[in-house]
Amino acid sequence: MMAVRRRLSVALVTETYLPEVNGVAMTLGRLVEGLQARNHRIELIRPRQQHETIGLQTDGSLLLPGLPIPRYPELRFGLPATRRLLAHWRKSPPDIVHIATEGPLGLSALFAARRLGLPVVSTFHTNFHRYSAHYGIGWMRRGIERYLRWFHNHTAATLVPTPALAEELTQQGYRDVSVLSRGVDTELFNPARRSMALREAWGAGPDDLVCLVVGRLAPEKNLKLALAAFGAIRAKYPKARLVCVGDGPLRAQLERRHPECLCVGARFGKDLAAHYASADLFLFPSLTETFGNVVVEALASGLPVVAFDLAAASELIHDGENGRLVPPGDEAAFIAAAQSLATALSERPELRLTAAMSVCHLDWERIYDGYIALLSGIIDRHAATAFASENVFLAPD
Repeated sequence: MMAVRRRLSVALVTETYLPEVNGVAMTLGRLVEGLQARNHRIELIRPRQQHETIGLQTDGSLLLPGLPIPRYPELRFGLPATRRLLAHWRKSPPDIVHIATEGPLGLSALFAARRLGLPVVSTFHTNFHRYSAHYGIGWMRRGIERYLRWFHNHTAATLVPTPALAEELTQQGYRDVSVLSRGVDTELFNPARRSMALREAWGAGPDDLVCLVVGRLAPEKNLKLALAAFGAIRAKYPKARLVCVGDGPLRAQLERRHPECLCVGARFGKDLAAHYASADLFLFPSLTETFGNVVVEALASGLPVVAFDLAAASELIHDGENGRLVPPGDEAAFIAAAQSLATALSERPELRLTAAMSVCHLDWERIYDGYIALLSGIIDRHAATAFASENVFLAPD
């Protein structure tokens, strides 16, 4: 007899969501899409975006008040909403609450869920404590670290994208850390989307080297190092081009001070995929990522990657085969690796195919199945614990 799959009711609480442009929003969007396709009920609870109304929506989403994040005006953080969530979940309690962000709305969801006895899981998506140094609040780092550990240790499990991050957090005192990897759409991000017309628009000939950076143009992304690496490449290959896909507070400065850098703004869907596939080498100098979706997208698109030995790069890049890995923080090694990989591309064109093949196993269907199994296990354990606590008795002598 085939096992009957239960239909889960999941309340997903997040302070960022599509169409906002960041890895967290993209990942959550894919999880929602995957669970809905399997007939599970997803209740999305988030701050309202521009042109949206506050309250319960026809699709079951609950949109709440929020405020713009400083220096990220297109993003918002949620306001405290414990009473609203208590009233909402008393009427229609979910099977489990998944808190994806640790801001005021996420904290309210934690308080409300625990008060109502609902099982809670959380996701560690962003190294906020590492970002603090880039925004003049480095003095808050220890306080942020303590808060994040306290927050996640009050949930039944903390989900992280890599085994390395799971080990790091466990050593820092986080409990019940589980790995839920991230996938990539290999039909969308594919070397076949290479466009000679797009390369011509960039001023690159068929044999000219194009370096690519994709992501938020912000201080924590370490863009100075990408520019230095490109400068070293350009010294050897004068026709090389650097294309930056993305937007953010540093874009105007880049355009003003670095005319050699072609900033094309944020790109989406097939247009984004074409930008990846039409380049030749991906530079990823960030030291603050918990994963780095762009690394996977670049590899799937056939781009060898230069990165520090961290997060997704550490898991997916095999040094010398589909990219180059260097010790975290070693800028000289990063620049040298970028130069050597640029040379290798001219000598070993098969590197593009190797890069694409190296991530073909990251199927979103497998990620969805793992996510559902993990939530189901936590729901079952929570129910068993609740049943045991309600049925304590003394055995006779």
